[in-house]
Amino acid sequence: MEALKNYNYTASDRFLKYVRIDTQSDPYTNTCPSTEKQKDLGRLLVQELLEMGIADAHLDEHGYVYATLSANTNKSVPVICLCSHMDTSPDCSGKDVKPIIHPNYQGQDLMLPDDPSQVLRLNEHPDLQAQIGNDIITASGTTLLGADNKAGLAEIMDVVNFLVHHPEIKHGTLKILFTPDEEIGRGVDKVDLKKLGADFAYTVDGETLGSLENETFSADGILITIRGISSHPGFAKGKMESALKIAAEIIAQLPKERLSPESTQAKEGFLHPVAIRGTVEEATLEFIFRDFTEEGLHNHASLLEEITRKVMSTYPKSQYELQVKEQYRNMKKILDQHPAVVEFGLEAIRRAGLEPKLQSIRGGTDGSRLSFMGLPCPNIFAGEHAFHSKLEWVSVQDMEKAVESLVHLITIWEEKS
Repeated sequence: MEALKNYNYTASDRFLKYVRIDTQSDPYTNTCPSTEKQKDLGRLLVQELLEMGIADAHLDEHGYVYATLSANTNKSVPVICLCSHMDTSPDCSGKDVKPIIHPNYQGQDLMLPDDPSQVLRLNEHPDLQAQIGNDIITASGTTLLGADNKAGLAEIMDVVNFLVHHPEIKHGTLKILFTPDEEIGRGVDKVDLKKLGADFAYTVDGETLGSLENETFSADGILITIRGISSHPGFAKGKMESALKIAAEIIAQLPKERLSPESTQAKEGFLHPVAIRGTVEEATLEFIFRDFTEEGLHNHASLLEEITRKVMSTYPKSQYELQVKEQYRNMKKILDQHPAVVEFGLEAIRRAGLEPKLQSIRGGTDGSRLSFMGLPCPNIFAGEHAFHSKLEWVSVQDMEKAVESLVHLITIWEEKS
């Protein structure tokens, strides 16, 4: 596309601005958004969209940004949505992010200046091998960067900017959706799909250049509540049954060489304790379960319940309660019913001069739940790497290729209609 060859991309400049806004979500609040500061970025995105001429851009009370780029074709084209999330992970600080551009990367170690122990090494991050000559963006060593998913935000904003300034490029109606709280599993809890009015969607939240993900884990959470027997520790013999120690025993009985994040890869699922809280009298254990099949999820839950029953049998006075909560399901089940959504995504990546990589995610995206809510939604690359860590990085060139791919994607839907 000739217009893209001469286009002055804005994605990296936008990204450098967005990452400086702290949008960390909080799983321990019950509000939506979980943190009000996410709306700070939402307001900026709305302002920029309005300045581009997107008149209906707005931030709702739940922290969602909605916007519409109207069609400029006479064809009847499905309405496509591009979606990214505004929050960053609770796993690593997102406050006072200081992004650094490392120009013309040549394979050297990148020491992050605010914490010299944080070093981005080629032998530990093999995807850097494909970045020789590119410009790498990192944080300064004390925070995450926020490429997950502010790279996606910046790329979508640049797509809108490009299409606004190139009305000769024909496209159908394009919907924009920016969500809060994706990192804590609540990204689409309050989304208004009727207001959005899209037929198909793409989350822009993937990793490797050229990748398109049509399959995610299926996911459940389990909460185990243990009610022990408390007693004065000086007079506890034969009386005390510590809920904390019972919880620790359950964790100690989990498999270590299999079914754990540390020992699984590819299509292998796991069960994983993420939090333990409590006192001698009462303690809670939180687990997440992941597998590509629902049968696998059920097997993991059965194993945990078996372990719990076995441990509890040695504490006859104590009791436990186990609650399972569905989180999301493998979106491939839905996407296989709409093959064009994936096919057009792969074709768009080819048109950007890349070899597409159809992949599975050992995780989930907003698209997992959107697909099952009636909006089929694969995940396309944004270029983010080492997310949720102080070594998170993205390259300027990968972001620009993401913009190019998304522009081709929007035009393919118009062409094929």
